[in-house]
Order: sequence, then structure tokens, then C-alpha cells
Amino acid sequence: MFIHEYDNWTEFRWDENKVAILLDEVTREQGKLYGRLSGVGLESQLSAMAENLTRDVVYSSEIEGIRLNADEVRSSIARRLGIDNAPKASPSRYIDAIVAVTIDAMEHFDRPLDKEKLCAWQAAFFPMGYSDGSQIEVGKYRTHEEHIVSGYLGKERIHYIAPSPDRVKKEMEDFINWFNDYCPVSPVIRSAIAHLWFVSIHPFEDGNGRLARILGDIYLARGDKSKFRFYNVSSEINRDKNHYYNTLERIQHGNGDITEWLVWYLRTLLNSIKEANMIVSTVLNKSFFWMNAVHIPMSARQIYTLNLFLDGYEAKITSKNWADLNKCSKDTANRDIQDLVQKGVLREDVPGAKRPSYSICYGGQTSDLTKLLSDTCIIKEDQDFYLTTTYKGTSIRERILQLDAERFNRGDLPLEHLISKYFSYIIH
Repeated sequence: MFIHEYDNWTEFRWDENKVAILLDEVTREQGKLYGRLSGVGLESQLSAMAENLTRDVVYSSEIEGIRLNADEVRSSIARRLGIDNAPKASPSRYIDAIVAVTIDAMEHFDRPLDKEKLCAWQAAFFPMGYSDGSQIEVGKYRTHEEHIVSGYLGKERIHYIAPSPDRVKKEMEDFINWFNDYCPVSPVIRSAIAHLWFVSIHPFEDGNGRLARILGDIYLARGDKSKFRFYNVSSEINRDKNHYYNTLERIQHGNGDITEWLVWYLRTLLNSIKEANMIVSTVLNKSFFWMNAVHIPMSARQIYTLNLFLDGYEAKITSKNWADLNKCSKDTANRDIQDLVQKGVLREDVPGAKRPSYSICYGGQTSDLTKLLSDTCIIKEDQDFYLTTTYKGTSIRERILQLDAERFNRGDLPLEHLISKYFSYIIH
């Protein structure tokens, strides 16, 4: 039996003992994240939100097998949020439409949900009325059976059969009423339930997964009481889609006990908040740099290129990379770089190297960071590299670019430069 075949199937239940500890941890980490952000200005908060929303849109689409240009998404979001120095990419109308749905959901998180809004959002995902080359029903609930199937040519496997189309209208009325009504349950738990409940009804022919994640985010926003979104589940789901689909399938074959789903969702949220903290660290480091460099005269090209590297562009700062990024001559790039060296904005990684590379000087007291930190080293977990250290007895770590880890291990990147790049916010 599928979950919706049981009587009163939406009277979900779970083991409070298995969920409570994780829920407390999520709530605590949410508070820490917003506490860090409370100390920075609106512009830095918008930058952190823009990066989070970019990842949300890109990875939510990727889960469904749709690859979007991240620079176009970032540009569309930056323009809608009124962020200066937005990427130069010109987003397509399709990307603009998807971004508009995401922004609309976040800006109006406290408004009641209704059928018209859901149908409008779903229609925005399929402006031409096609999905994977086939025409689909757009802007309305489905009118046919929906089977979730994998495999081909006689080896198909049915993972889930959604409620019959004659049930969809009533099921969605119940869902929307629940979504809009007050309930003395944690918004984080309601976020997880909204995701599961909606995707189990599967009211549309396509786009249900993306809408389920948006609805879950709305409840997280309601819990935070803020239209600012700094973390999302989409990027973490995309890291391990098999775990997501396997957990969902087991619950949809269950009898209404959703403990496993809630545990998975809360752990996914914890990972997403950790990811958000790393984005915040990048934003704080960038903010610290410009706070110290605000009075240094620079050209628009220099500011644009520095911002790319401050945002985590994975490349060395060299005259060749500078020229490629700006479509200028290598001589022009050299003049830009040497001007910034003279102004104390850049410094050579290895003085006298045949092919010199440079690091950004974050200013302030960052040169003293090596004296403030101890036990600094690089570790690898799965495919990611982390810089770990101890500051005033507290262990801290930041994920770093693989390129930086490799350069440090080769001796091409001094420890002082590496620490300054990832831990300048400590001084801030």
C-alpha cells in the first residue's frame, strides 16, 4: 500500500525522542547563523542571501535534471535584490521567471497560500508548456494518473503511484487549509511535513519537487520571521539525491510514521546551515576587506576583478587570469596588478617567482593572525578540503578551494596568505 491509501493518511506521527534532540540542534544552529549576520550591514546580508538563493535555484533545478547557468541566476537575483556590482551575465527569460517565483515566495512568506498562486508558480517553470520534449498540463492540477517510474524497455520500476486525479482537488484543499492554519508544532517540523505531504499528493504533472522545496522554505521563513533566506535544503539534497529519493520512497510506502523522514530532513537542514555559515564567512571576509580598502582609489575593472576573487573564484590571481577575465591585454592586466601591489591591496605569493601569483591583502591586523591561531592544518573530508585552526581555545574551520589546498601543499601559497583569505573575519 502507498501512504495515501490509508484512512486519515495525513495524520502523520513520529517518535518525539528521536526527533527532539535534532530539532534542538537545528534551532540552536539557526540562532548562531542569524547571530553572526546581525553584526553585518544590510549590503552584506543581501550578498549572503543572493548567494544562498542562487544555489537554491540552481540545485533545485538540477535535482530535476535541469542545469541552469549559475552566473545568469546570480545576475537575475542580484538585480531583483538591488545589489550593486552584479555579474555581467544576461539571464534568459526562463531563468528570470524561475527567480521571480523564488523571490515572490520569500518576500511574501507570511501571506496565505492558495491554488491560484501554486498554479502560477508551476506555470512559470514551464513557459512553453513542455517538459522533456513532451507537452504537459500547465497552470492546473493534473487530470490523469501519475506514476513515478524509473528504468526503460520492459524493466521499469514503479516507485510511487500518486492519488487518483479525482482526489487531487480535495487533497489539495486539505493541504492548503493545513498550510494556512495555526498549529502548535515547530515550523521546522511543519516545513518537513509540507514537503512530504505536497510531493505525495503530486498535484501537477511536473514541477512538484521544486514546489515542495519552495513550500518547505516558506515554513522555515515563517519560523525565522524573516524574508531573508540564508540556507536551503536543495543544495544538500543535490549532494545525495539517492538518499533523498530512497527515504521518500520508504515513507510513501509506509503507514504514516514519518520519523525517518523527519530525521533525514533535520540532518539535511543542519548540513545546509553549516554550508550557509561558510557563505557568511566569505561575505564577512569580503566586507572586512572593503572596510579597509574603501579609501583606496581603484578602477572599475580592478574592483570588478577583486570582487570575483573575494567571492571565491577558483583560480590564482595572475596577469593571464586577470586578462582573460577582463578580455584585456596582458600588459593592461600587469599594470592593474602592479598598481594594486603598490597600494598594498595585493601581494606576491612567492617573491621573485618566474610566473608570479598574488593574494589579496585584507588589511587591518590580519598579518597578526598567525600569532592568534594555533594548530592550523588542512584536512580532507570526502571531496572537500577544510582549513582548521584554534582561536582562543575554540576550534574553527572553513571549507577552502581545492586549488588553495594543493598550492599550499606545494609551497606555492604561504600559510599567512591562506589564513588571511579564510579567517580575516576573526579580526572583524
